[in-house]
Amino acid sequence: MDFNKIRKICRPIRIVLGLGLIATGVIIGNPWFYLGVIPLIAGLANFCPLCIISKKCDLPEQKED
Repeated sequence: MDFNKIRKICRPIRIVLGLGLIATGVIIGNPWFYLGVIPLIAGLANFCPLCIISKKCDLPEQKED
């Protein structure tokens, strides 16, 4: 299993979610929203630690002919 891949649809969602959480933290001044850096890094690095634990985000393996 390749741990450095997440589904193509998940990557932009994680980036937007992370940026949204960070922006909310800056606007309202609540430091808990700075945890948005976690999905932001996961989206930018194309790596998801939750996918390793849950094994629900695994990409189907490609068959080689």
